[in-house]
Amino acid sequence: MRSNQGNHLSSLNLPRCHQAVWGLPTQMKPPADHRDARGVGNGRRDAVGMCHLSDNAKGLAVALFGGGVPAGFVGPFTRIAYQATRMPSLEILLFRCILHLTLGAALRYRGAPLFGPRQAWRPIFVHAFINVVSIACAYSSFMVIPAGSATTVRKGTSTLCSAIMGVVIGSYQLTVYDWVGLVGSMAGLCLIVVPELMWLEKTTLLTDILGYVLAMLGGLALAVALIIFRTFSHPAKLLTAAFTFGVVGSSLCAPLFPLLQDPVVTTDPLTWSCATSITVLALVSFFCANYAVTKTHPALVCAFLHSEVVVTMAVQYFVLSEPVTAYDIGGAGAIIGSIVVVSIHNINLGRQEQREREREQEQREQEQREQEQREQEQQWEQEQREQEQQRQQEQKQQQKQ
Repeated sequence: MRSNQGNHLSSLNLPRCHQAVWGLPTQMKPPADHRDARGVGNGRRDAVGMCHLSDNAKGLAVALFGGGVPAGFVGPFTRIAYQATRMPSLEILLFRCILHLTLGAALRYRGAPLFGPRQAWRPIFVHAFINVVSIACAYSSFMVIPAGSATTVRKGTSTLCSAIMGVVIGSYQLTVYDWVGLVGSMAGLCLIVVPELMWLEKTTLLTDILGYVLAMLGGLALAVALIIFRTFSHPAKLLTAAFTFGVVGSSLCAPLFPLLQDPVVTTDPLTWSCATSITVLALVSFFCANYAVTKTHPALVCAFLHSEVVVTMAVQYFVLSEPVTAYDIGGAGAIIGSIVVVSIHNINLGRQEQREREREQEQREQEQREQEQREQEQQWEQEQREQEQQRQQEQKQQQKQ
């Protein structure tokens, strides 16, 4: 009788609260997820902002502020040390290489091999040797010709060689904006160097030519070293490259330095302050330039390292009291303009990539919510079936009784 009464009441459209009072099963669907898919990423987007940088932009920022700006002081400081006590370039390079050897302690602390994995020894030592040649040529050119001119020729050569080698053997494709930045940067360098080459004095012609040739060789070696470093993939490659540079540089400079140049033993505080500053700043620039080349094209890294030219000319004018012509100022302006063009392009590219990542993240979250909703509905249907089966069994038992 009770069962028939329950069936009769269940056939009526009673409210769920009345069904619960009469002991009837209530069929309530699980609450739907009413979250707005469009608003899921708003908080994250607000937190991240539109200033997210792509890998290219990060590499260029590191090259500009960590690689170019500190290196801009190396040339003038080298010239100051040479003018103060005639400290030769190889002695400064040897002092720098000895500092690099202390990085072996950091490698040992991390448990990494000093020279990297055995299969990578050959490119690591080749990279170190080419870096030693590049820096030796650069330091020697700083003492022969004005530091700004030597830096300009070295960076221009490295940029041109990096662009050519990157197009030939690299997989990174330069955009139109990148090429505009490279061409503008090279035009600025030519605007600085060409007038100086036309106005060379005959009395120092051979010495000046030697200085420019050394700067060009230093730039070529720098471009090759950056291309080689891009091939390294083992952990702690920055520390390994710096330590190997110290080993190779010390092994070459220690025996050759007394033969090629006159050693200088001095207690002049200005000389040793310059030598210490050169070592620290060059080490920072070394790390940043090699890190940047793993993020973006070596030609773009070299183009942003042209900021070294602007810093060097500023120090040359205000500290060394060496003249800076209108061509130098115009060339520096062209370099800065090229850096601005490439920077704006890469920042916009980073924003586009960020928006695409946020859109993909929202789609994944929406799909996940839909999957959870389907699972909830399936679970609810399963519970309803179980309740229906249990109710039918109870009815059968009551009929038997």
